[in-house]
Amino acid sequence: QVQLVESGGGLVQAGGSLRLSCAFSGSTFSWYGMGWFRQAPGKEREFVAAVGGSGMVTYYADSVKGRFTISRDNAKNTVYLQMNSLKPEDTAVYYCAAHFRGTPVTLPGRLASQYDHWGQGTQVTVSS
Repeated sequence: QVQLVESGGGLVQAGGSLRLSCAFSGSTFSWYGMGWFRQAPGKEREFVAAVGGSGMVTYYADSVKGRFTISRDNAKNTVYLQMNSLKPEDTAVYYCAAHFRGTPVTLPGRLASQYDHWGQGTQVTVSS
C-alpha cells in the first residue's frame, strides 16, 4: 500500500527557508499527482501546492505563489516543497498527499477530499 513519509520541518525565523521532503512507496509514483497541504491550529486544512505526475505542471495557492516551489524526482520517488521568505502565518503542520491519476499526464486536484493517501505531517514554525 502507498506510504508517504515527510521530513524537513522545523523552527525558522521570518524570512528564512526550509525544504520539506516526502518519500513515496508502495506503488508507481508517476501515476500520482502530489500535493502539499497545511493546517494551522484552529483552521481547516488548506491547499498549498501540487505537481503533476510528470513534474512538468505545478500550481500554487495565491498565499505562497512566488515564495514556495514544489518539485518531484520520479527516480527517487520523492516530492519536495522549497519554502523561501517564510512568514509567521506559514506556521502549520504540513502534509504531503497523493492523488491517484493512473497516468503522469492527468493533473491532481486542489481539494483535500480528492487525495487518496496522506503522510503523518511535519511541523513548520516561523518565528517573528
